[in-house]
Amino acid sequence: MAGSGQSWESAAQQALDAVQRDPRAAIRIGQRVRENSDCPRAAAVAARALGLAHRELNELGTAVTHLRRAVRLAQRSGSAELTALARMSLGYVLANSGHNVAALGQVSAALRHLTGLDAGRARMQRGVVLHYAGRYEEAARDYTAAVEIAQQEGDALLEARARNNRGLVQTRRGMARGAADLRRAEELFTALGLPLAAADTRWNLGTAAARRGEVAEALRVFAEVDRRYRELDVPRPALQLDRLELLLAVPLPAEATEVAEAAVRELGARGMASDQAEALLGLARAALLAGDPAAATAAARRAGAAFRRQGRPAWAALARGVAHRAELRSGTRTARSVTAMLRTAAQLDATGWPGPALAARIDAGRVCAELGRTDQARELFTVAARARRGGTAERRAQGWYAAALRHRLDGNTAQARAALRRGLAVQDAHRALYGATELRTSSGAHGRDLAAEGLDLAVRGGRPTLILTWAELWRATALRMTPVVPPADPELSAALTELRGVAAAAEAAALAGRPAPADRRRQSQLEQRVRELARHADGTGELRRPPSVGELAAALGDAVLVELIAHGGAILAVVVRDGRAGLHRLGTREQARQAVRQHRFALRRLVTLGDPAAARAAAAQAAGRLDTQLLAPLRALIADRPLVIAPIGDLHGLAWAALPACAGRPVTVVPSAAAWLRACRSAPPAGGPAVLVAGPRLPEGEQEVAALAAADPAATVLTGAAASAAAVTAALRAAPLAHIAAHGVFRADAPLMSTLELADGPLTAYELERLGRAPAVVVLSACDSGLSGVQAGDELLGLAAVLLGAGTRTLIASVLPVPAGRTADLMLDLHARLRRGTGPAAALAGAQQHLRAGGDALSEATAAAFHCIGAGNNFPG
Repeated sequence: MAGSGQSWESAAQQALDAVQRDPRAAIRIGQRVRENSDCPRAAAVAARALGLAHRELNELGTAVTHLRRAVRLAQRSGSAELTALARMSLGYVLANSGHNVAALGQVSAALRHLTGLDAGRARMQRGVVLHYAGRYEEAARDYTAAVEIAQQEGDALLEARARNNRGLVQTRRGMARGAADLRRAEELFTALGLPLAAADTRWNLGTAAARRGEVAEALRVFAEVDRRYRELDVPRPALQLDRLELLLAVPLPAEATEVAEAAVRELGARGMASDQAEALLGLARAALLAGDPAAATAAARRAGAAFRRQGRPAWAALARGVAHRAELRSGTRTARSVTAMLRTAAQLDATGWPGPALAARIDAGRVCAELGRTDQARELFTVAARARRGGTAERRAQGWYAAALRHRLDGNTAQARAALRRGLAVQDAHRALYGATELRTSSGAHGRDLAAEGLDLAVRGGRPTLILTWAELWRATALRMTPVVPPADPELSAALTELRGVAAAAEAAALAGRPAPADRRRQSQLEQRVRELARHADGTGELRRPPSVGELAAALGDAVLVELIAHGGAILAVVVRDGRAGLHRLGTREQARQAVRQHRFALRRLVTLGDPAAARAAAAQAAGRLDTQLLAPLRALIADRPLVIAPIGDLHGLAWAALPACAGRPVTVVPSAAAWLRACRSAPPAGGPAVLVAGPRLPEGEQEVAALAAADPAATVLTGAAASAAAVTAALRAAPLAHIAAHGVFRADAPLMSTLELADGPLTAYELERLGRAPAVVVLSACDSGLSGVQAGDELLGLAAVLLGAGTRTLIASVLPVPAGRTADLMLDLHARLRRGTGPAAALAGAQQHLRAGGDALSEATAAAFHCIGAGNNFPG
């Protein structure tokens, strides 16, 4: 056999040294040693290198096999030191595999036989095992000992690894100095020429940013490191847990569910049981956020069982905490559940999970209050309220919520309201730091409990002005934030351009009856890429206050504001007329929700399937029920005046113009009273030509635009190939008015991917929010173009919300599919009235009435489909 034992030992050590730099090279060298050497020491070192290299590639089953062989070979060689080193590495991988008790036994056994630098490495590995088990304080002590030994021995690699791990523990425990450890580790790895390890540490810096609440920074870091991993061609599936944590923190429950489900599958397939259990816990939390307590309970129980098998009691307590919250959401309120919550809270506090412990304590206090155990509830709220003094925005807001609950329990309503306002202010200030529209709107979910408590106090007080104030504090808050124009990003621009081309090709194939699975897959990938890049923008932190009734009354004139409000399962309305506010109860949300769905279904059937008799009757019946529930009780107040309506939930998609009380009257539909007032107060646009656009595959749209252009010779007209995305967006930036006749698509699954079809493909809402300044008046002669995705707090996502956020004062758009021919008639009449100086809402109402006069079902459906959104009136003066 070629080669001496000493040379094979040298080769085996080379394999070990290559593990972090190039794990595949380490495997090649290690296999060569294993196949050719009969030296037990060399074989033991080679087996250890193979095991650690396979661990770097996330092949844990293979890694454990090699490391068990390494222990046997080391024992055969008679070297206690080699055996201890092999045990140390085996313990590390066993911890990764979810076998924490066995892992701790292996590493503890190894420590007894190691001194100096090897002892430092073993202390670090024991820290890893304790880290996996959730024993963070003990892990931190071992990491610190490893750092000190590494510095004494001059081993930069050990110092870097121990600092990286200690930084993670400190970050988990909310310590700011964790980032300093991570930055130093990244410097050391880079200096050592270990790009993979440096990338891992850089990713951990992103995790630290996420835990501080700096979501945009975390997303930028994750995107940067993702590129590095692709270049290094090394998978890192476990790091998806950090991405999952970030999605849950925003929260983005639908996307978090997708990531969690994929992680559970992949980590399970790779044998990464510890990480798979954490993914299951993330899946439970996502289900809870999505309003599915049954799914949350099932996933939390699976996760808890896995953690118990793995000897991870701290993580098992976390899973129990999620299960308790799910049971609470399901209506469970018992003394036994209080005992369980408090036991879990104590375990979480003891093991370094203050955030979940705080939530468990507040939940227990709420149940105690409902069960009449007021002294215990007061004590729990008092302890929880201390969290308002510091920490993350979420923690401080929770502390203020607990303080409010304590004040309410004591009958101090004014102090309770003040605490709730402080909590909402903390949340809003944090949300405003997000620059991405999607993150701003989605993060409103964090204020749900604070806002609901404040609204309930106001409703019980019975003062309409106070009820309106509390409704506005948590309503469409993203539109009260200083708008952010996404920064110029060549990568995002390129992704949007490619997406437009791929989507156009896929649609063309579909229209030709040819499947295009490759294009659809690429489209899905590009959509995800666009979402991720768009989230990198930072916000300003500025937030406008909600308006007073006096401010609203001055702007309303003779119009009447009807703001609908959800209170439990009921619908309330605050009506502002002539400077006075009144409160009205309008039935149940479920009653309205069912009628809206029936109405939309009937109108869609009428337009798309041509079933006028049955559909017309069904639509009229549903419209009558909605009118009776929502507007008939207000008939004396609204009289024949113009209406400004702020809907809730599904009612944002209601064709309000179809309701008998709205027929022929100017109606403006708005996200909130604050959004309406902001639009009314917007500055008049600079002079310039109107922009008229016709998209492809719509002959009636080209005729519509040609007729409008004939009446306005100065307008910029973009049709045919000239109506490209680049040309249209450039023209919109300088236009006072824009009219776009095109095919529209609303994406309920991804509202910011809603589109208007142009010559070179679909123009998304993402591109419209990059305009900087949108036209003051926009008319979208397109199907479903006024629909929005409705998030918690009636936050809206879609074309309409993006345009309002970008400065559009008034938008006229449809909430249903519309037939091209009838739509063209409506649009020509609308513009004729606008040119005569009629305000947009009144012009639309007049054009709708004129179209209805034709008497046919399609004309009625077309007239009903369009909303005036935003200000609805002309500029003052």
